[in-house]
Amino acid sequence: MLARQSLGRLTTQSRVLGAAPTGARNMATLREIELRLKSVRNIEKITKSMKMIASTKLNKAQRAMVAGKQYGIANAEVFQNAPPQEAAKRKLFIVMSSDKGLCGGIHSSVTKATRRIFADKGQVDPESPIMIIGDKPKAQLSRALPKNIVLTFNQIGRDIPTFADAAGVADLIIKSGVKYDAISIVYNKFVSAISYESAVMEVETEETLKSSPGFRAYEMEDDVTKDLAEFALANAIYAALVEGHACEQSARRNAMDNASKNAGEMINRLQMQYNRGRQAAITNELVDIITGASAL
Repeated sequence: MLARQSLGRLTTQSRVLGAAPTGARNMATLREIELRLKSVRNIEKITKSMKMIASTKLNKAQRAMVAGKQYGIANAEVFQNAPPQEAAKRKLFIVMSSDKGLCGGIHSSVTKATRRIFADKGQVDPESPIMIIGDKPKAQLSRALPKNIVLTFNQIGRDIPTFADAAGVADLIIKSGVKYDAISIVYNKFVSAISYESAVMEVETEETLKSSPGFRAYEMEDDVTKDLAEFALANAIYAALVEGHACEQSARRNAMDNASKNAGEMINRLQMQYNRGRQAAITNELVDIITGASAL
């Protein structure tokens, strides 16, 4: 009997000694909420800064896009006089995007458009080659169409693209030795400051220009047609690069704006949760003080 009473007293004493103080769980939870609030506030500062930077870059990109579109318009006027005699099956697809992330679905837009084209078996040759500008679309298409990728480019368009960048890409494409009947450039078309869409730009090859009735009416040397085809390819790549760059900056600004709004909403919820927990902890402490005072 005595042993049982002693054991009971020891057990009760150990529980008292080992028990956590009243409200310790609430304090730990409040500490976690406080740390999370600090983290979300830091994220909100970063996203707001990135939004302002993207807005500044977007204005420059739009001005460059307006000037660069003239190159694409000139190409279209030239190719109106060189319609293809028949639809080309083996096309070279140049998929354009960038190396950077945090810009919404700008990369998946062009990769989805490319996959849709290849899904239509009667439209193109399933073995048509693909060249990619940008690491992000390369990573996506490497999983879907790994056997079609023949050449990739990166570090292009980190700033506003220039015609020298486009000319360098066109030169490497021509010297690659890849066989194709026509060229299709898959890029993002700028619709407005808040929207874009994937588009395909057709570029005629040297053989198409030579066989077209509009060009055969004039006596031209072979080098003239060859130079014209190379220059037209560089023009088309440059027009697509500047338009895609404007779309990227627009998408990044919108993505950072949405991220800032989401962070603000999360801060409000966490602040309310923290206030409620703090009030509950204070209430519990007051109850303990009043209870102890009443007992005395």
